[in-house]
Amino acid sequence: MNKKILNILQYLLFLGVGIFLLRLSLKDANLQEIEEDIASANFIYLIPATLMLLVSHFIRAVRWKILMEPLGYKPSLINTFLAVLIGYWANLAFPRLGEVLKCTILAKYEKVPADKLVGTIVAERAFDVVNLVLMLAVTIGIQYQLLGSYAGEKFRQIFHNKAGAFSYSSVFIVIISIVLGFLLVFYLLNRLAHISFVHKVRQLLKGIWAGLTSVRNIKNKGWFFFHTIMIWVLYLLSTYMGFFAMEGMSGYGIKAAFSALSFGSIGMIVPSPGGIGSFQYAVQQVLLVYDISPEKGLSLGMLIWIAQTGIIIIFGTISFILLPVINKPKNEKPRFHPKQNI
Repeated sequence: MNKKILNILQYLLFLGVGIFLLRLSLKDANLQEIEEDIASANFIYLIPATLMLLVSHFIRAVRWKILMEPLGYKPSLINTFLAVLIGYWANLAFPRLGEVLKCTILAKYEKVPADKLVGTIVAERAFDVVNLVLMLAVTIGIQYQLLGSYAGEKFRQIFHNKAGAFSYSSVFIVIISIVLGFLLVFYLLNRLAHISFVHKVRQLLKGIWAGLTSVRNIKNKGWFFFHTIMIWVLYLLSTYMGFFAMEGMSGYGIKAAFSALSFGSIGMIVPSPGGIGSFQYAVQQVLLVYDISPEKGLSLGMLIWIAQTGIIIIFGTISFILLPVINKPKNEKPRFHPKQNI
């Protein structure tokens, strides 16, 4: 099948997943209430939220530069920052395209080999996954009584038998199934390594491990981890601002913001364009734990998503225009020949 057609079909599939989850969020919800919630929102709080997101993208560019230094490359910060914004911009249209595009941009304007940058992207994503896991752990840890009881209730629903008693055999079956599943995957990855798809999966897993261990080559590891933490702190604070923007939500505090960020980030992993549908659904569902209505939860998810997406569309477009302008003198050939002796 033509690669272009395959990409279009893939895009439509991911978009369909996002639309499905959005429709699921709207199921049995009062649409008029959602419209009123968003219309009555205090958008002034979105100004600091968007500024925090923009700063987080800048810090991500600084961190990316730190990852490039062991390779012997020191691109300009402005080009790196604009490449990051354009990468996010591209991901709104085609998930994961942005990773390729921002490497291509630096390869063009900073003469950094694109293939050398792939490892730094893998390293970034590996640490993002670790940070998300840590964020989830902190979220559950600081609200164990609330989220723990919620998870416990779901756990009991799964592992109770028809008579209503706890089924130890069900737990045993699940544990054994997970262990056997891991062993089977490990066996297949080694046994079927000659198959193209399996080989790609193996390479991906190796890449993630290489990315996590690449931090050993960074001179200033503390500076790298500081920037990594600051990215997520700014994500959290910008999410918290969203609660203040929505009428009647400011009293839920920073803990609810932790939950919205953690589970919303999981929603963003679903490869729908820009996280549409999946982000709103994840935020809506986790906020039900706080007795927040489905309408309020969805409205908040929409508001935060609008802020995140809006800043990428605006500044990503500006970056596209600005990048060749900034680098024009660097690439322009002399218009006049040097003066000759007369």
